[in-house]
Amino acid sequence: MTRTLEQIRTEGLEALRQRLGRADMIRFLQQFETGQGDYCIERHQWVDATSLDDIRRKLAEPHEEECTPAE
Repeated sequence: MTRTLEQIRTEGLEALRQRLGRADMIRFLQQFETGQGDYCIERHQWVDATSLDDIRRKLAEPHEEECTPAE
């Protein structure tokens, strides 16, 4: 018997949930999220508005190092 795409999707998600658990299943699926928008246009909006002096000033500012342990 041929399964429908919906049945395959449902069974696949259930298999992932059983094997990985809910949280890791979601993390796995998020790797394939294509997102939205146009990264190139969005990048230019902030890069073009940032001068070299802005970057130098930011680099000269004291900052606290943040270390977040990897999970």
